[in-house]
Amino acid sequence: MTQPFDIVSRALKDIGALEAGETPTPEAAQDAFDMLNDLLDQWSNESMMVTYKTEIIFPITSGQTQYTIGPNGQIGAIFAGSIVGTTLTVTSISSGAIALGQTLSGTGISAGTTIVAFQSGAGGNINEVGTYTLNISQNVASTTINSYYQRPLSINSAFVRINTNSNGQPIVNGGLDYPVAILNVEDYEMIGLKTLAGPWPKALYYQPSETLGNIFVWPNPSQGEMHIFADTIFSRYNSINDPIILPQGFLMALRWCLAERLMPMYGKASQTQIAMIQAFAAQGKSTIKRTNMKPIQSARFQDAMLASRQKDAGWILSGGFFR
Repeated sequence: MTQPFDIVSRALKDIGALEAGETPTPEAAQDAFDMLNDLLDQWSNESMMVTYKTEIIFPITSGQTQYTIGPNGQIGAIFAGSIVGTTLTVTSISSGAIALGQTLSGTGISAGTTIVAFQSGAGGNINEVGTYTLNISQNVASTTINSYYQRPLSINSAFVRINTNSNGQPIVNGGLDYPVAILNVEDYEMIGLKTLAGPWPKALYYQPSETLGNIFVWPNPSQGEMHIFADTIFSRYNSINDPIILPQGFLMALRWCLAERLMPMYGKASQTQIAMIQAFAAQGKSTIKRTNMKPIQSARFQDAMLASRQKDAGWILSGGFFR
């Protein structure tokens, strides 16, 4: 399996810093490895470079309007599982949902262990039972495992799932999903009564603070299960020998984009090499972006925009928003 060391070595050869058959010195490899991680951080901010949307699921706590997300945040998952080598086997889930990039904690689990790929498990909280690939090899007997989501850079969309009942008994898989509007800070500030009680959230505002993000929901809910969708963040590699698990096309893009970043550091590339490397780097990224292009979304309107404007004093509760 390809490792960061392989990408680093190829990139250094592409710019003429290494000859065929040579390997980089530890110092040169570390410099290029750091640049590779910086490159991945930059790609996390380019939406069209991201191939996978993370579904963040958490139960609503009655009367709570603010939730934290990130390492040791309030939003995460609790499940039963075991680890053999780099394979995590999940047998059941108690709360939350499993997603790529989650950090695991529990008895005997190595610090910094994260989920890097799906195997037979598909994530979420419905098809979560199965196997997943981890970044650190270890052996852990069956135990209760806590996992935490990455802090999203932004939130794309969301809905809330409300359980339905028949004769007082919950209907299995009978939840109804209602869209939740994503607000910017100005729209959130317009809400006059942020503690207004309601049956479930109709809107949320996300503040991507460092290192924990804050999710504010409105109105003050009494029930529901939130489903939030965000671009998956590329995980930084802890070691130059970590396995690289990315879709087709990413290895070539990483190689040439890293070579492009390393050229000023070494200054060994000729004008012909510079033009070739820049062309290959641009081609690698554009190929991935074309693959990740989505169909144009049909026009949608919030229910509030279609509701009639009644002549009453109800606007004071929301400052006129959502009416």
